Amino acid sequence: MSELRRAKLYGAVGIDEAGRGPLAGPVVAAAVILPRGFPTDGIDDSKKLGPAERDVQAALEAQPRMTPLARSMVASGDFVAPPTGSGAGGRITTRDLQPTASAPAAAPASAAVPVEDRVEVLPVRGTRRIIAERMLASMQTTAQLTLDMPADARALQAFRKQLKASPEALGLQKVTINDLLLLAVSRTLPQFPDLNALFTGDSIAQHRSVHLGFAVDTPRGLIVPVIRHADRLSLKDLSREARRLADACQNGKITPDELSGGTFTVTNLGSLGVEHFTPILNPPQVAILGVGSIHLKPVEDEDEVAFIPHIALSLTINHQVVDGAPGARFLQALSRNLSQIQLLLAL
Repeated sequence: MSELRRAKLYGAVGIDEAGRGPLAGPVVAAAVILPRGFPTDGIDDSKKLGPAERDVQAALEAQPRMTPLARSMVASGDFVAPPTGSGAGGRITTRDLQPTASAPAAAPASAAVPVEDRVEVLPVRGTRRIIAERMLASMQTTAQLTLDMPADARALQAFRKQLKASPEALGLQKVTINDLLLLAVSRTLPQFPDLNALFTGDSIAQHRSVHLGFAVDTPRGLIVPVIRHADRLSLKDLSREARRLADACQNGKITPDELSGGTFTVTNLGSLGVEHFTPILNPPQVAILGVGSIHLKPVEDEDEVAFIPHIALSLTINHQVVDGAPGARFLQALSRNLSQIQLLLAL
């Protein structure tokens, strides 16, 4: 069957070669996209072509063969087709098309704006170097074990409230929760000499007096001043000494002597909202107490559940020297003393 008769047939019924929808445009456009060899069984091809039909037939056969999508792109005027394509039998496909000179050029991809990576390299020196060396040595040379235990904080909070409202002449209005914790530790430690001790590798030095170190956060890093004979100081004197040492650390006026000789350390991150953590030993000390924040804990009381404020206590011990049971008993005693903090003033 000739190309012209195919054009007449499909153009007349208004469908394309795939059987889809009405054809848009003139019949000739429909004839152009029909592939050669299209099945024509049952179609009468006996009619002779007239002169006009032969001219159309010749024009159709002179057009290059191309895919429907390629032909529509050429018809848009934005692309031109080469004489032959890269498809089967020289068929022109979309990859053979070239944009016309009038076609809008594709917008170049915008170059990514480089973001300046600002890095400040700081030398490790001074307090930071000392901390780095000691903490690494602590982890490498000791067998550290941490025990956690919550303590009822109701008495602690109530007593602190009373002190704030006390007469100014007593000098107790500035006593903090941390001061009360230091008091409780200093009164509890004498009962546990194996925790108030120094380990040098060949010997264990158990101290009768409590030289209590406490961690202070400063712009230069963590500093641990020592309260000498903390177990012998009154609450007022202990609070005043802790405040003096902390101020000296912040102002850079702390002396080497005030940073040495500790037998036990307390580090408190509760004011920063930390509930519990794992404190790292300060060798040659064999124990350190970490204090977390006060938070409500559900407790069963006479068949009812009540939410009681508790403070988290985390004790890290050197398991080379101290076993877990003595550490647990210390936490029990400390928890008990915190729950009756006012009685410690009589000791």
